[in-house]
Amino acid sequence: MRDNMTSRRILALFLPYLSTDRLARQRGRDDAERPRVVIGSQHGGMRLFAVDRRAEALGLAPGLPLADARAFLGPAAGALEIAAADPAADVACLDGLAAWCGRYAPWTVSDGVDGVWLDITGSDHLYGGERRLIDDLTARLSRLGYVARAAIADTAGAAWALARHGAEDITVVPPGLEATRTALAPLPVAALRLPSTVVEILERLGLRCIETLHALPREGLAARFGDLARLRLDQALGAIAEPISPRRPVAPWRTRLTFAEAIGTAEDLARIVERLLADLLARLAANHLGARRLALAFYRVDGATAEVTVGASRPTRDARALARLFAPHLETIHPGFGVEAATLDAMMVESLLPAQLGFGPTWTDADETAVDLAPLIDRLANRLGPDAVFRLALRESHIPERATRRVRATDRVPDRARDADDAAARWSDAQRPLRLLPHPEPIEATAPVPDDPPILFRWRGCVHRVRRADGPERLSPEWWRIFGVPAALRTRRTNPRDYYRVEDIAGHRFWVYRDGLFRNDAPPRWFLHGVFA
Repeated sequence: MRDNMTSRRILALFLPYLSTDRLARQRGRDDAERPRVVIGSQHGGMRLFAVDRRAEALGLAPGLPLADARAFLGPAAGALEIAAADPAADVACLDGLAAWCGRYAPWTVSDGVDGVWLDITGSDHLYGGERRLIDDLTARLSRLGYVARAAIADTAGAAWALARHGAEDITVVPPGLEATRTALAPLPVAALRLPSTVVEILERLGLRCIETLHALPREGLAARFGDLARLRLDQALGAIAEPISPRRPVAPWRTRLTFAEAIGTAEDLARIVERLLADLLARLAANHLGARRLALAFYRVDGATAEVTVGASRPTRDARALARLFAPHLETIHPGFGVEAATLDAMMVESLLPAQLGFGPTWTDADETAVDLAPLIDRLANRLGPDAVFRLALRESHIPERATRRVRATDRVPDRARDADDAAARWSDAQRPLRLLPHPEPIEATAPVPDDPPILFRWRGCVHRVRRADGPERLSPEWWRIFGVPAALRTRRTNPRDYYRVEDIAGHRFWVYRDGLFRNDAPPRWFLHGVFA
C-alpha cells in the first residue's frame, strides 16, 4: 500500500432527510409542522420509505410497516403527516443539488440516492480553506431547508463513510494515509458500502469496525467475504483508485464570480457575462488558446441552477461575438429570487495563434473567408441548434451521392476535407452540378447510337429536346462494396455509369447518366441525377 496519498481532495455530502426536506420546501411549511413520513408499497404492504427529524425522534425509521408505526405512536398517530413516495422527484432534486454544488467545484456528481460528491482539489483556496468551504456549503444548504452532513478526505470512499457514520456532522480529515486510516478505524464495516448480507456476516464474526479489517490478510479477506470487501477497503484507503465520473466533463479552464447581494435583472446578467468572458479570454490568450465551447451557469439563491452552453465553429477569443451568442439565452433565464454566483467554463479549447493580416484589398485567402463566415455560423447554430446548420465534407468515394457527407457546421473537420469549399472545388473541377437530386430519378431517353448522349428525354411528364451535350464521364462501380455480395443481391450496383451534361432548347442544363452498357437482352436505363444552376 502506498505511503503517500493522492493529491485529490473529495468532499462528500450526505442528505439523510432528502425526501422529507424536499416536501417541506415544496409545501412551504415552517419548522413547527407535524412529523412527516414518506410511504410506499413494498413486500405486499405499505412501509415507511423516509422519515423527517421529528418522526425519527418519535422512534420511527425507514422500513417500518405503516400499521406498526401507527400502533407504536398510539394516540399521537393522528398528528402524523403522510406523503406518497416519489423516487423520480427525489433523483431530480438530488441532481439539481449536484448542479448547484458546481459553484464550489467543477467536478460534482450525485450518488443517485442521498448524497453528492465534489472534487474540491484546487478549489478550497477560493473560500479560505477546506473548513470554510465545507462550512459555507452546509450553511447554505441549511438555509435552503436541507439537513446535511459532510466530510472531506483523500478518497471518495473515506469521505462517503465519514459523512454517514462519522461522530461529527462536519469532518475534515488531514491529507495522508495515516490520517485516513485513523479516521476510518472506529467506523462500522457498513461504512465501506458493503451489501447487508456481507455486513451481517462480518458482525457475526466480531468484525464490527473497519479497524478490525486492517489486521486481516487481503487474500483471506477476499476468500472469505468476496472481492468487494477487499476492494472497498482498499478504495477507501487510496490503495486502489475508484473511478467516479462527474455529472458533466470537467472544464480545463474556469472563471467564477460571487456577489455580496443577489442580482436579478437582465442587464446585470449581461454584465456578468462580459466580466466572465474578459477574465477567461485573457487567460486563454496568455496560453495561445481559443474557446470552442463555453458553459455558463448561474447559481440562484433558492438552490436552482440555470445553465447555458454555446459553441463556436472555430476557436475564438472575440468577447463581443461570444457575448452575442449568449444574449438570446439570457432572455430565457429566470433569476428567481436572485443570482448569487456565476461560473464560466471553457469546455473545449484549441490552439489559436496570432493570424497574419493581408497586404491590401486584393488579399484573398480561403481561411479568411471561412473566418468571416464563422460568426454567422455560430449565431445560426446556437439559435437553431447545432444539428440544424451543416456543411459538406469530402468522403473517399467517386460515386456522386457518396462523395460528400453532411457534418455539423460547428464540428471540427480534418484538414484533408476541412469544409464545403474543398468539396465544391472538387465538383467544380469535374464540371458537375452543385445541386444533386435526393435520389437519381429515372427518365425516358432516346439516343441515336447506344453510346451517344440522348437527343430528347422525358422527366416528370415533360419532354426536353437536347440542343447541346457533353460527355461521357464514365464512373465504374466500387468493387469493394460489392465484393462477396451474392450476384442476386447486387442489382445494378455493378454497372458502370456514363454521365452527360446536356442542355435543352430552353437553356436548362441537366446532368444525366446511362446505367450500364448497351445489350440486346437488357437495354440500359437512363437517370437524371442533378441540375446545373
